[in-house]
Amino acid sequence: MMDKIQIAIDGPASAGKSTVAKIVANKLHFIYCDTGAMYRAVTYAAIKKNIKLDDDQALGELLKNIDIKFVPGKPEQRVFINEEEVTRAIRTPEITNNVSLVSAQPSVRKALTQRQQEIAAEGGIVMDGRDIGTTVLPNAQVKIFLVASVHERAVRRFKENQEKGIDTPLATLEKEIEERDYKDSHREISPLVKADDAILVDTTSLDIDGVVERILEIVKQNTKASENQ
Repeated sequence: MMDKIQIAIDGPASAGKSTVAKIVANKLHFIYCDTGAMYRAVTYAAIKKNIKLDDDQALGELLKNIDIKFVPGKPEQRVFINEEEVTRAIRTPEITNNVSLVSAQPSVRKALTQRQQEIAAEGGIVMDGRDIGTTVLPNAQVKIFLVASVHERAVRRFKENQEKGIDTPLATLEKEIEERDYKDSHREISPLVKADDAILVDTTSLDIDGVVERILEIVKQNTKASENQ
């Protein structure tokens, strides 16, 4: 029986975090918390209400009135803001290109970090994002930092978009991912950095199954090490 540990998976945009985190959680019978979807949901709600995306105070007020919920679904987990389903709406290029600005605002990070910590308190969770191992779950028993080349990540995003009927040129996606990397790693609050005790996994030459296998191996090794202490 796997202990109810916390597993933090961080990394840049389109490194495959959400995809593998969902599978790992499923295989371990853990809860999966998609923190990126939470920030996307706030971005969507702000745009809908015509709130300036760098207006920290207004975003803080907005967060008092919205409840972000995850509901199990096939083939993907469904996301709701209050009673409105936003699973598809939060994946559009408009949200993708603005979520970094919203997630850099102190009130947003504080409120969502608190919600994420509450979700993870019981353990038995896989959480992915950009500051999980450093800020949200600094005491997580397993920390993974996924990376992949910009080109590889752009190709993945391109394929995902094609399946959803979003037609963005590959070169545009490469540029957007490079810009997103820069914004995420240079923001003042909780920048994208690898935690000192996180294990780096380069997914460039691995398929999804290969990445999942590697993470499960790390979890197994960590659990054994804990038992032997």
